[in-house]
Amino acid sequence: MNRFGKTLLVLALVAVVAMAFRVSWNALRDVATAVGADTTGATLYPFVVDGLMALALVATLVLTDRADKKFALRVLAAYTVASLVLNFVHGLVPELHGRSVDWTRLADWDPVNWLLVLLATSLPVGSIYFGSDLVAKVLHHRSIDPADAEESTPIDMERSTPDLPAPALTPVPALTGQAEADRVEQVDSPAETAPVDPPVARAVAADQSAPRRVTGRVPDAARSTRPRRTADELMAEARQVTESWSVEQLTAEGIRKALRTSPDKARMLRDTLRAERTATAAPEPLGAAS
Repeated sequence: MNRFGKTLLVLALVAVVAMAFRVSWNALRDVATAVGADTTGATLYPFVVDGLMALALVATLVLTDRADKKFALRVLAAYTVASLVLNFVHGLVPELHGRSVDWTRLADWDPVNWLLVLLATSLPVGSIYFGSDLVAKVLHHRSIDPADAEESTPIDMERSTPDLPAPALTPVPALTGQAEADRVEQVDSPAETAPVDPPVARAVAADQSAPRRVTGRVPDAARSTRPRRTADELMAEARQVTESWSVEQLTAEGIRKALRTSPDKARMLRDTLRAERTATAAPEPLGAAS
């Protein structure tokens, strides 16, 4: 709809509301006169009831908080029902039209009459309270500018990677231990090992760059149940395991995996076993020459 159409629609709505208010104003004025209001009070009484309805409607459209919007809707519904009841009473009591009804007499049955008089006289007090509350909520309301909302989204998207919170790095024990062993073995004997894979190298670099956290004493339940072997026991087990191995197969990595020991001890065992194999094989040429 173009601007001209919207303008016509708003003008038509204003005209309809003005005519409806004029009809309701006549009924509410006669009811106010019946409950004891003077000429000026009876003339202003419709503005108290129907005017607060208009204020509650505007507050409902302006407020964005769910609790405040619900409060404005309740005020709007309550005063709409009250205006409807008083207009209905005005239609049922013809004496109100000619102002010949007895003072404060809106119904023949006393309990209903008391309720109607209470309703008619309490609406101005309610307008003061609820109207003030609605105006305060509207004045203290802070609306979100759509331009600011659209501007805040690209700011978060344009943040660089260092500005974003970095997730905590989780150490990978298996990859780290494997990479450390391969790196040590490559230093001792470059020809015996393959180069470290790039993913493992990145895991080692990430683990080394991350700050290590100070830990306390390892609980007994988490400790290994395998008894610690002495140097002699480890050497005897290494001789037994590598008895059928050739000299080329005597690598620190192979011994470490077979005996499940540290790289340092594996290198020591490798050097010892190679020395024993060399000492054993050295006298054979002398015996063959003799």
